[in-house]
Parts: sequence; structure tokens; C-alpha cells
Amino acid sequence: MHPTIAPHTITPAMTPERAQAIAASFDLRTLPADFLANPYPVYAALRETDPVRRMPDSSYFLTRYADLVAVYRDAATFSSDKHVEFAPKYGAGSPLFEHHTNSLVFNDPPLHTRVRKLIMGALTRRAIADMEPGLAQLVDSLLDRLAEQGGGDLIEDFASAIPVDIIGNLLGVPHPDRGPLRAWSLAILGALEPVVSPEQQALGNQSVTDMLDYLRTLVAARRRQPGDPERDVLTRLIQGEAGGEQLSEVELLQNCIFLLNAGHETTTNLIGNGLLVLQEYPAAQAQLRQALQHAGRDALAQETVLTRAVDEFLRFESSNQLGNRRALCATTVGGVDLPAGALVTLCIGAANRDPALFQNPETLDLTREPNKHLAFGFGIHQCAGLSLARLEGRIALGRFLQRFPNYRLTQAPVRGGRARFRGFLNAPFSID
Repeated sequence: MHPTIAPHTITPAMTPERAQAIAASFDLRTLPADFLANPYPVYAALRETDPVRRMPDSSYFLTRYADLVAVYRDAATFSSDKHVEFAPKYGAGSPLFEHHTNSLVFNDPPLHTRVRKLIMGALTRRAIADMEPGLAQLVDSLLDRLAEQGGGDLIEDFASAIPVDIIGNLLGVPHPDRGPLRAWSLAILGALEPVVSPEQQALGNQSVTDMLDYLRTLVAARRRQPGDPERDVLTRLIQGEAGGEQLSEVELLQNCIFLLNAGHETTTNLIGNGLLVLQEYPAAQAQLRQALQHAGRDALAQETVLTRAVDEFLRFESSNQLGNRRALCATTVGGVDLPAGALVTLCIGAANRDPALFQNPETLDLTREPNKHLAFGFGIHQCAGLSLARLEGRIALGRFLQRFPNYRLTQAPVRGGRARFRGFLNAPFSID
């Protein structure tokens, strides 16, 4: 019999006094360990006392839902381009600089518009619906293996395996080649943290280089033997729109890296966070199981229950906690004047618990409706793969809970220790 892990070991409590102390000297470059374990009390303190906080480096940190939406809506004033910000961070011309400044998420129109249109053309509602049988089969095979083992690791053996396979399928990455993808992704996205050590930066640069070397071979093979552009994202990116402008080789390769990374890290966190949150809140887990039992074999009713649960997991523990913009001209946000060139950090994790929009925001409510969370962003940069992420979360969590209703942690889970991407590295569990 394995020991049961107490809920408070997952997200430790923080006193109001401690939250206020961190908020009073809040600096993304010097975040204490207890903040990384549980940032929400600090976010609440900032939202109440300093919602448009001027940071020690003269950037601004936003925590109110309405202020984030205002920035997301005004893409003409608030740029997503990161050349100015990333040149001193990574060094102009470095692999990390070249990757992040060419990827979809860190660009403005017209590049953003061209790349997003190509990606969305292969992520239609029909295309995503067609993925469901294969996704269910993948999840079931992972669950079979966990059943044989009597448990395993929620992250390594389950949550991370699903998006790697799905995005690998979208880009047509052969199964034997998928082994390094997770490590590359963690290293490249880890370099987006507010503070990056020389070792992390070196690993990130090497990972970009290794990934590019692999993708050049993959792209060359796909040019020789194209896939179905209605299903194969890589073929669609290579061919471009009929009669329209094609992506340059740099744009093509860097956005393949973006797709592999974005689709992997955030969805891994969604699935892992969901399963860990249910361990932390057993009453919510019982409520969800009861709702699924009540839905019975009604597929639509089950889908509704699980989709609401997935959106609440995204709100309550946002996979991506921070976003960034740069003001192209002097402007005002939340009553605070910002100068031209001001760097702005959008705190999604704080906005998703803003009581001005969400009733009882610190309560996990798996029946919450409506749930206008910002986990996928908002406006022209809203996540292109949000429907696919919801599908992955719904199938993975629903089938896991159906198969292992009494799963429990056997060791305290290990968090990723990052401010931008909130998730876990390891979470050993048992099904006995």
C-alpha cells in the first residue's frame, strides 16, 4: 500500500502577510520559491493594491482582467514583436533570438496573419473532429500501460506523451524521431523565463540548433513527398496559400519549432494540472465523477461536463501564466500613463482569478458557466490550437478518470519551478 499525499503538499498555503510582503517588492527577476509554488495570493495582493505595477526595470505588470483585455484588443498600440526585448536577453543573431523573433506568437501582422491563416487552414473543426478516434486510441494505449504497471508518473507517462504524439502527427514527424522533442521544448520555452542562467541559455540555443537540423531534413522529405494540406500542417506551411505569398525557409522552420513547442508544453500542463488539482480538491473530483455518471452514455452530455471541467482547470491553474507586449506609443492602461516603448507583462494567472469577472474566483467550480478565462489569450493572438487543446484535455482527463477513479499520488509532485509556464515535472501515482 502506497502512502497518500496530503493536499497541502501540492499547493502550499501562503499567509496574507507573506503575500503582501512579496507584492510590496515584487520583481520577476527575483521570485522566491514560495511564490513559484503558489503565486495566487501575491497576484491577489497586487490586483488589489497595485494592479498596474511599475517594476524595478521600468516595465509594467498587469493583474486585472479588464486591463489585460484592453491590451489584447489594441494590437495596433501593443506590439507582440520581441526584437527590442530579446536582443539584449539572448544576443542578436543567437539561435534563441532567431527562433523567438520569427515565431507566430512573437510577431505582428503581416507575418502573424500569414502564418496563422496557414495553420488555421489545417485546424478546421472537421479536421480536429477527425483526430478524436486516434486520440482516444492513443490515450487508451497509455492507460493500458499504466494499468499493467499499477501506476506510474502522471506527467512523464501520460500528460506529456499525448501532445507530443498529436503535434507529431500534425507535422508528420515519424514516431522513431519523437524522442528528443520534449527535452528540446522544455529547454527552448524555459529560456522565456524572466531570468535565465548561462547554462539554461546555452541549452536553449543548442536545442534550437538541434531542432533546426532535424526539421531541415523533415522539410526536405516533405517537399519531395507532400502530404494532404487539409490535414498535414507542414505540407500546408510549405505550399502556402494558392496564388499567395509563401513563407521563407527561416519563417517555415522557426514556426515548425513554435508549433511543436506550443502544442506540447501548454497541453501537458493542462492535463497534468487537471489531474493534480483533482487530487488537491477531492470534493470537486467526486462532483465530476458524479456528473459523468449522471451523463451516462449520452456522448453530448459527457462532452459538456468535461469541456466545462477543462475550462475551469485552465482558469484555475493557467498553463501559461504570463504574456508580454510593448507599447508602440504613449498610452494609458487602467488609469496609468505608459510611455512609448514601455514593456508590459500580462498576468493571465491573476486575471483568471479576478473577482470583478469571476464569482468566488479562488474556488474550483467544475460547473462554472460562463467561463471567459484568458488561458488562450484574446484578440488576434488567441491560441490557434485552442479547440485541439480542449479536445486533448477532454479525452485525456475523461478516459483517465473513467479508467482510474481511485488514482492517488504516492509522492509529493515536483513543480516545474517556472513563473511563465505553470506545471509539473513529475507526479508519481498509484491506481491500487
